[in-house]
Amino acid sequence: MNIGVLTGGGDCPGLNAAIRAIVKYGSKRYTDRFVGIKYGWKGLINKSMPIEERVTELTPVTVSGILTKGGTILYSSRTNPLSQENGLEELRLSFDELGLDALIAIGGEDTLGVAHAAFAKFSLPIVGVPKTIDNDLRGTDTTIGFTTAYTVVTEAVDRLHSTAESHDMIHVIEVMGRNTGWIALRGGMAGGADIILIPEHPLSIEEICSLIEERRRQGKRFSIIVVAEGYPLEGQIIKSEQKDAFGHEQLGGVGDRLAAILKAKTGFEVRVTNPAYMQRGGIPAAYDRFIAIELGERAVDLVHNKRFGRMTAIARNQVTDVELSEVTGTRKVPLELFEKMRWLFG
Repeated sequence: MNIGVLTGGGDCPGLNAAIRAIVKYGSKRYTDRFVGIKYGWKGLINKSMPIEERVTELTPVTVSGILTKGGTILYSSRTNPLSQENGLEELRLSFDELGLDALIAIGGEDTLGVAHAAFAKFSLPIVGVPKTIDNDLRGTDTTIGFTTAYTVVTEAVDRLHSTAESHDMIHVIEVMGRNTGWIALRGGMAGGADIILIPEHPLSIEEICSLIEERRRQGKRFSIIVVAEGYPLEGQIIKSEQKDAFGHEQLGGVGDRLAAILKAKTGFEVRVTNPAYMQRGGIPAAYDRFIAIELGERAVDLVHNKRFGRMTAIARNQVTDVELSEVTGTRKVPLELFEKMRWLFG
């Protein structure tokens, strides 16, 4: 079969591991041929780009040595065919022009939302593979890139403990995650943060200050606070008016706002650290490589079993697959999980 592969949306560690697995497994198991679509959906619908800038041949030789590389050799973009006139039609035409028998789309909610729309409208033979550092994708317990992202946060918390304690300071770490707190919760827990603030279950300023004061009464004159970028501080999410092609506002700045409030209310010196895009970059963690390989292999099998309109997934540490229609919406941190971890605070 002639199979297309693309990566869409924000990059994350583990994408290259998935591409490598798809190509090597498909070539050896089924003698498939692979076409890499560059820049996500943009590579299929932007005909103004020369063909050599939009597609590339993928072989076991060309994907050799990419397992540990961050980012994606196919590049990416946030291009949204659904927001463009005749975008889905252009996608289908390009699919036919390239002579594709199937397409494997590696992405998050936005990329896979387009995949579902194309499958629903044209029965286009598409299979999805889940990736996002935010881990907010429904239908799967975890996604490619999430483990590496929260490991970066864990290491940041680890490093800040010593300097916070040495100077009797509060250190606020603002992390990614958009409107969910998976990175903050997992990274904060593993690093031993004293307070973790997530969008799904916000604490009041009074509750936060109370936890800090309780630590002071215990003789602990420093605190590490991890806050997700989408945290509604005093009911307000800090964001810019600029939106991407899928309508998402750029989030950021809650760490600085929180620091100013805490300094005024507690008297502690407060510093802010933002690992930002370091959470997306660098060598993928071992687990991200492992699931990328398994999810990629499953995607190729789905193609050959003609089980299109589905996404590979992880459920209870087992590889499975679900309908793309189940992926829509955002997977939030459940209240029971957050409450279960509250004993760690303070």
